[in-house]
Amino acid sequence: MTEPASAELTVETIEEKLQKFLESRTKQTWDPDADLFKLGVVSSLFAMELVVFVESTFGVFVEGPDLVLDNFRTVRSMSALVMRLRPGDPGA
Repeated sequence: MTEPASAELTVETIEEKLQKFLESRTKQTWDPDADLFKLGVVSSLFAMELVVFVESTFGVFVEGPDLVLDNFRTVRSMSALVMRLRPGDPGA
């Protein structure tokens, strides 16, 4: 389900959706700044699932230089990526 590009899409709502997805997949809650790769939470296959989740949930396309581990390392880095890439963002 893609989110509309609107003012209602905030960092907080993005982080909440990411947290719910991670919790449903790992059965644990994670600090928004926890390094999911360093902690062994995210495998290469799960990283691709995260990319697909971010793209399909928030209506963004992650490609080229944005398709790097650092953008998916923490909940906060993923939410920053979504905010930067979302449609209508002048920085996208």
